[in-house]
Amino acid sequence: MFSSIRVRIILILAVIGFSGWYLYSNYQQSGSIVKLGLDLQGGMHLVLEVDDPEGLMSLEARSDAIDRSERIIRNRIDELGVEEPIVQKVGQDRLIVELAGVDDEERARELVGQTAMLEWKLVRSVSQVQAALPRIDRAIVATLGADSLRAIGRDIEVSPEESDEVADLLFRTDPDQDPADPEEDPEEAVVDEEAEAALQELEAEADLAAEELALRPFTSLLLTSEGDGEFLLLNEDFALARSFLAMPEVQAVLPREISLQFHWEPVAIGGRLYRALYVLERNPFITGEMLEDASATRDQQFNQAIVQFQLSRAGGRLFGDVTGRHIGDRIAIVLDNEVVSAPVVRSRIGARGQIELGQQDMEEARDLALVLRAGALPAPLRIMEERTVGPSLGQDSIDQGMRAGLIGLVLIVLIMIAYYRFTGVLAVLALSVYVMLVLGGLAALNATLTLPGIAGLILSIGMAVDANVLIFERIREELAEGRAVRTAVDEGFGHALSAIVDANITTLITALILFQFGTGPVRGFAVTLSIGIIASFFTALYVTRSLYLVYLRGKKAQDTLSI
Repeated sequence: MFSSIRVRIILILAVIGFSGWYLYSNYQQSGSIVKLGLDLQGGMHLVLEVDDPEGLMSLEARSDAIDRSERIIRNRIDELGVEEPIVQKVGQDRLIVELAGVDDEERARELVGQTAMLEWKLVRSVSQVQAALPRIDRAIVATLGADSLRAIGRDIEVSPEESDEVADLLFRTDPDQDPADPEEDPEEAVVDEEAEAALQELEAEADLAAEELALRPFTSLLLTSEGDGEFLLLNEDFALARSFLAMPEVQAVLPREISLQFHWEPVAIGGRLYRALYVLERNPFITGEMLEDASATRDQQFNQAIVQFQLSRAGGRLFGDVTGRHIGDRIAIVLDNEVVSAPVVRSRIGARGQIELGQQDMEEARDLALVLRAGALPAPLRIMEERTVGPSLGQDSIDQGMRAGLIGLVLIVLIMIAYYRFTGVLAVLALSVYVMLVLGGLAALNATLTLPGIAGLILSIGMAVDANVLIFERIREELAEGRAVRTAVDEGFGHALSAIVDANITTLITALILFQFGTGPVRGFAVTLSIGIIASFFTALYVTRSLYLVYLRGKKAQDTLSI
């Protein structure tokens, strides 16, 4: 029996520990134990549809245009720095975009509403930009100042967490001190020589990186690449390098016929993430206006994923002329100023062509085909509905939700203890574990808490108590029939099990249906309700039972139960 109780307690503590760890991690990263949705922290809610005032597009064409736009908008929103935006197709021809915590509302409207720009550009040799790199570095230093660049370099080379970890080890309590000796201070610290050496090494690396960035701010970030016409840089340096290239002073010293543009996704090499920077011709030789269609398929000879595309007649002639003169060179496909792909020209290509993706899977091919069609989007998106939620309104919602939740919890605690006495105390303890598990579950799933989500959380609290009430009433019935306390508890849990399982499973199925077919707030309600149901099932049947076992371990057969 003791062994069984010990296993139960270890499991419960482990689950609580995991929940606490996820909550702590979320708090360290974002300053909040769970992510808050649009209605709680403020932001923008947009409803978009294809701008077709003359009604010339069919429903199928409008639906396809929305599918294309969804992928493009997701990539554009990354520029706003919005965490976990919601971009969701509704019906056949509408798109819902929710941007929680967005600061620049005007820029958000501009990015969401503009038409995608697809271009084909020739990839040039890195040698064509090598001579300009010193000029780029001098322009950055002259604009930002060497001291500012040194500070940036130190932040990049040594993270605050890494520095703090070594600094914490630098001083430690002297193990040779005698705590009983009044002349010695047991808290006196001594320098740890190994930690001091590690800290000095970190500082030396930071000084070197800072000086390098102050002298060659842009060039020091670039790495050589095996691909022709491209540089590599670490993904953590991507934001800094992009900010350098966006400076007007840097654009002014670049060769007139050359542009530097990043690949839109990082690539993993040797366990680290890198971003490619391509040297391209500034002007495209063809744009998305000449693209008529693109689709993903497999090559019948080698069974590799490929993307086939169809150009207009004029586009085919131009494309054939350029590819015929550049066999063996690379052509970059650029969408919204980011390189999507840069395949090598194997032969002359006319109005019909294909892009070979090698070992990449069909999902990558479908994404690329969707991107190509998006660049040929015949009409821009129009904002049909816009709602802006201010941070103060969001805070009011949080306060009201917390107030409702606390009032409900206090009433539940008082009623359970008043009605079920000591057994009610066990239920309250189990309920506290339940709250911890629900919050930990939201943090582990990286779920976003919304106002309807708070309603789902409160509803699941009621279901958690309901399960305990079923168990306690069954125990009362068994005790009324004269059974011993331990037997009554076992029978009570056993007989209540089927009713609890039926109630929880039917509610869980409903929540899953809401999640599958609902949108926005309805999904938030479904997520918290589902997590709450699973947590209540665990706490009612396992945690409460374990608390009973601990309580009854020292009881005799003739003892009574306070219920």
